[in-house]
Amino acid sequence: MKTLFLYLLFMISIVYRSYSQNDLGTPLLILLNEDAEAYVAGNLAEGMPMSDLSWAWSSSNACFPETQVRKFTGLHQLFEFEIPARTEVQIILTPKDKKHDMSLYAYMIGVGTEAIVPKLSSCIRCEADHKWDRPKAGKTQDHRRIVGDILAIHNPYKVIIGVAGANGLAEGVFTLEIKRR
Repeated sequence: MKTLFLYLLFMISIVYRSYSQNDLGTPLLILLNEDAEAYVAGNLAEGMPMSDLSWAWSSSNACFPETQVRKFTGLHQLFEFEIPARTEVQIILTPKDKKHDMSLYAYMIGVGTEAIVPKLSSCIRCEADHKWDRPKAGKTQDHRRIVGDILAIHNPYKVIIGVAGANGLAEGVFTLEIKRR
């Protein structure tokens, strides 16, 4: 427990890395505070297009089905953080303008691994949320997108978060909230 506390205490500030011009580049780094929480603002206009989304429906990733591809065709902005062992987090995407349709995905890879989409051959877990095509029984959806089940049991992992514009959306301010559950 003391090790976990010191690890989380070390991760207090937010540090940004810039994108390369050729691809999605290195994700923006998020350092969680001592409660394994963070708030980050972003803008899709600072993202990059992703021409190949086939990684998402690959059986090695199973992030979202190919039938939902249009919900991820806008610009993508990537973020990353390390989730400590014995931690579960929920990621909430909130567009500033409720009319901006954005999608959210997050995948887990080993610490020290540099597998960045679209060059993701496999991952430990991938979860996504996007606007529903039809209502779901007993549930309602608003403009926010929520990804849960991001958890590390015995080992820490690297988590890559992707925020994507739906239907070609290329601009829109948003906030990401990472909450320990």
